[in-house]
Amino acid sequence: MSYNILTDAQLADLLSEGDEEAFNHIYKRFWKKIYNESYKRLKDTEIAGDIVQDVFTDLWIKRHTRKIENLNAYLVSAARYQVFMLYKRNSSQPFFEQPIELVNHASLLADSIHEVKELKDCINEWMNMQPEKRREVFRLKFIEDKSTREISEVLNISQKTVQNQFTISLHSLRSTLSKLLLLL
Repeated sequence: MSYNILTDAQLADLLSEGDEEAFNHIYKRFWKKIYNESYKRLKDTEIAGDIVQDVFTDLWIKRHTRKIENLNAYLVSAARYQVFMLYKRNSSQPFFEQPIELVNHASLLADSIHEVKELKDCINEWMNMQPEKRREVFRLKFIEDKSTREISEVLNISQKTVQNQFTISLHSLRSTLSKLLLLL
């Protein structure tokens, strides 16, 4: 079998069955992307290489227990998680270098609560402006944390339609939020 012509989904399915050659092709296909994703956040070649190894080791170890629908998204998220955990363990960075998730300053709490409420209100307003199907896809994905397959079954539409509506809604939301953040 020629693994080079297989889609990411096909490779992920073979991986879940324990196919070592599928794993090798996944590694060849994605190692550089994971490395770059880590390096651009850490600016350290050695640590970025370690994260690549950690991500792929974890992928192999958990191959039987994970149902991966989007291999690229899964691996990039895993790399980001590794970077986040590294930041969390090494909290000796100066305050301004810490990721936003780790910043916990009491004087900002009241403002933050107000801004979160404003942000939620804006997202709700944005959702109300979306077409019904797109709004429902977004709600099921982000609020109910459903998979693409589950959403397609609930709404009786194809998985490709779910993905398209999801992508369109993300672009629209990003655009709306970036305008809002400029105002804030």
